[in-house]
Amino acid sequence: MNKSYKITKRFIDLTLSLILIIILLPVIFVISILVLIFNGRPIIFSQIRPGLNEKPFKLFKFRTMINQPDQENPELTDGERITKLGNFLRNSSMDELPTLWNVFIGDMSFIGPRPLLMKYLSRYDQFQRRRHDVKPGISGWAQVNGRNLLSWDDKFELDIWYIENQSLILDFRIFLKTIQKVIVREGISSKDQATAEEFKG
Repeated sequence: MNKSYKITKRFIDLTLSLILIIILLPVIFVISILVLIFNGRPIIFSQIRPGLNEKPFKLFKFRTMINQPDQENPELTDGERITKLGNFLRNSSMDELPTLWNVFIGDMSFIGPRPLLMKYLSRYDQFQRRRHDVKPGISGWAQVNGRNLLSWDDKFELDIWYIENQSLILDFRIFLKTIQKVIVREGISSKDQATAEEFKG
């Protein structure tokens, strides 16, 4: 990765995330109250994900699911656990607002491969493992080219293509296309599923 590109990208991530956190603070506050009222505690969902060079970090989002499966329905799917408020937050991508903190502290970037699950690390081949050569992002090349409608092979191909072709111009294109995708709510869920299909290697 070009050193000047890396420094400039971090400066943009740091500056833009701080500006957005300040501007969106009232929205974040209102959503926090709504999650507390309708979903209960905890307000923030956190989970350990692999970051740059597979180093674990704690990812933050607004909680969109009930904490535990219902005692009368212990086999609830992720789709059945998503609350009405959670569904709205996911469809509008507002569940990702706490992730701005991950960008601010340097665990993530605005643009890069999406951070997946720790359990997937042992399932990657050498090609797929290259997605951890850069910081994970809130949005990436795979997200603006199909998101969860893509097969896992296609997602990895797009992630690695981004790593091999990254530039500020490409990042800006992805940023603009992300805004478009959020507005039209395209590719949020994989086919017949409320969340992304599990990667099994």
